[in-house]
Amino acid sequence: MAEHAAHLTTTSVSDERPSIFEVIAQDSLMSAVRPGLQHIAKILAESNPQRYGTLWRWFDEIYSLFDLLLQQHFLAKASASFSENFYSLKRVVLESHKSPHSLASTGLPKGHHWRSLLFLVLVPYLKVKLEKLVSRLREEDDYSIHLPASPWKKFYKAFLAAYPFVNMAWEGWFLSQQLRYILGKAQHHSPLLSMAGVQLVRLTSEDIQAMEQREASVAVSQQSAHSLNNKLRRAVKRALGSITLSFSTGLSVGVFFLQFLDWWYSSENQETIKARSTLPAPPPPIHFDQETYSPLLPKLKTVCPLCRKIRANDTALSTSGYVFCYRCAYYYVKHHQRCPVTGYPTELQHLVKLYSPEG
Repeated sequence: MAEHAAHLTTTSVSDERPSIFEVIAQDSLMSAVRPGLQHIAKILAESNPQRYGTLWRWFDEIYSLFDLLLQQHFLAKASASFSENFYSLKRVVLESHKSPHSLASTGLPKGHHWRSLLFLVLVPYLKVKLEKLVSRLREEDDYSIHLPASPWKKFYKAFLAAYPFVNMAWEGWFLSQQLRYILGKAQHHSPLLSMAGVQLVRLTSEDIQAMEQREASVAVSQQSAHSLNNKLRRAVKRALGSITLSFSTGLSVGVFFLQFLDWWYSSENQETIKARSTLPAPPPPIHFDQETYSPLLPKLKTVCPLCRKIRANDTALSTSGYVFCYRCAYYYVKHHQRCPVTGYPTELQHLVKLYSPEG
């Protein structure tokens, strides 16, 4: 960012206005971080379900807390989100854009600051939760989990029927705003920026110098403190500052690695890898004595390990291979996100219905 500031100027508003490629790139930066961290959490949960299973089950909430702390730090420090600051952008208040700009180091007004934080953290969290809810309801609707006379079933069907149109309207809203931004008809590329009352502009050389002077003045003021409380407070601030600096620097470097992970584990790339490296199926595992292998398994192979009754609508979990009643497996995986026998992280999409040949 310092190298970029060496040739920044404040000649005109059009020079400060970022291009559509810059704003789209910063939007996609944080969206690439989530899949990479989620894949890491999944690997940890599969390697040790007892220790890291909670991390996988509560990943959305843990990630949102991490995102909240990260965005709060950069909004207070540079008047920008992490991804915006990464691309040398800052947020300015719409009403004051025609007047001399305030420096990024001074931060946003309190109202604009909290609205920006709300739209940066809460909206993506709610969107992810809504997509998971729709996926779960479609799964229930496909396999008729709810009773035919259930009053909720009509509501679920109406919600599932309306969701594609609502989602299309939401995405169309963002697309139309981006087109207006490209044509110079709008000051911002995203409706969320408009609702927060801010717009994006490029950082100037004065912004960089002001942030460096601010850090230098904080260091000088810390050195002038002599009391025990001030020394302790200074040590804590210094430790937190070094942790934040190292974390943000490491995240800036690691985000490209996370983007690589996102591409590497994408469905298209995985299909290509499987097509080029297909190996013959390994032999089936050796059958152990069921009583010594796991106390959860019944003696009879036709009995469900959960309800201890003859299985109805046989369903296997692709993560472990064990077979249960569909209803038993569905509700257990829905509430615990793991296999009842092995404890491996499991989702509803891992349920595989089995059909025995007739006759």
